[in-house]
Amino acid sequence: MNVFLTSLGCRLNEAELQTWSHQFSKLGISTVSKQEDANLIVINTCAVTGEASRKSRQTIRRYHRNNPSAKLVVTGCYASIEKNEAESLLGVDLIVSNADKTLLPEKASELLEWKSMPYAATEPDATSIFTRNRERAFIKVQDGCRYRCTYCIVTIARGEEVSRTVDDIITEVELLEKRGVKEIVITGVHVGGYGTDLNTNLYNLVVAILERTSIPRIRFASVEPWDLPDRFFDLFADKRLMPHMHLPIQSGSDRILKKMSRRCKSETFLKLVDRARSVVPEFNVTSDIIVGFPSEQEEDFERSMEMVKQAKFGHVHTFSYSKREGTKAAGLPEQVDEPTKKARSKQMHEIALEAKKQQLEVMIGQVEAVLWEGTGKVSEQGLVQFYGYTPNYHKVSVTIEASFALSNKILECQIKGVSEEGYLLAELLEFPEKSSDGISVKMV
Repeated sequence: MNVFLTSLGCRLNEAELQTWSHQFSKLGISTVSKQEDANLIVINTCAVTGEASRKSRQTIRRYHRNNPSAKLVVTGCYASIEKNEAESLLGVDLIVSNADKTLLPEKASELLEWKSMPYAATEPDATSIFTRNRERAFIKVQDGCRYRCTYCIVTIARGEEVSRTVDDIITEVELLEKRGVKEIVITGVHVGGYGTDLNTNLYNLVVAILERTSIPRIRFASVEPWDLPDRFFDLFADKRLMPHMHLPIQSGSDRILKKMSRRCKSETFLKLVDRARSVVPEFNVTSDIIVGFPSEQEEDFERSMEMVKQAKFGHVHTFSYSKREGTKAAGLPEQVDEPTKKARSKQMHEIALEAKKQQLEVMIGQVEAVLWEGTGKVSEQGLVQFYGYTPNYHKVSVTIEASFALSNKILECQIKGVSEEGYLLAELLEFPEKSSDGISVKMV
């Protein structure tokens, strides 16, 4: 029996796929990379915006159409918020709410018609690596959020905060490392709130991972900026902790931030960024900006653009505000018209791209240890182009002879330039070569 796992939306949804892959494996169900090979399809949906819900519906219909014989399980925020609608879609066999996600593999397996008893597919402590990326794994450390930002439906869909124990997380990290994973990404709905239900916190969790595991690289997914204590960035003195964080600010206007029920002011945010870069000068901060939030005036928008310039973001996810029924913001007066939102979004994209370009150009000439990913892209000349990410999470590319395999290796390179597509170009300073006793590293 085979299962195909897919998700829309956030990194947390991706992390849940990884967990389910492991649980399905224990039930004797293998994870496959092609949906046509699956007896069971699981779709982890998103509903952060009305457009996300539409895409979730579209995805459900498409997977059923492409593999109508497979049992179809729908979960995630769309399935939780729009349960009746999701159940009515053609081909849906089972809806699993966010509250029941831990039971999903067991519930889903009951849909399958086994020709024989399931067998133990793995050793008791083996960990299945989600097939899309064997170099990096997402570690879900908590779920739910205590805050109620006025535009956000996810906190309603995910419920109250629940944290995993430190020991449980450490065990998962150790198992992933045994399977060859080089980098973990700490993720959750409200990562900064980790441990409030266990009398601990994110700082203590990171200290435990650093002290009790040897995983080479540790990253964070999105973390709310107001949750981080001043001493938090001192942790980045340990080179295993990658100098990049996604800190969503959403607006540069304190007036709009208040209407969003965000718990951070622009000045406080900029001080936080300065603190990070005082510890690691090349620290890369990426962020989210919402344009066209109800009552946003031109002055508010200009402050958001100024925030992007001052913070020197390495990347900005720009969102045009869209009404989401069930949120407080949907009922606020002074909704911004679509043409204005579209124009502001275009301006913000241009400002953000310029900020990113400046950060990339700063990297030229530097030597970086990059985790190279995938199998590479072969050119007609017989060369292979590999991609990876610098410690501070800038995408980088090298082109080498096809005889060298860089996949899942951390090797140094020197940054030589910036491509027209917006990623770094580099030359290797070390590369693997075949030897009689395996792979060695040769300096050049």
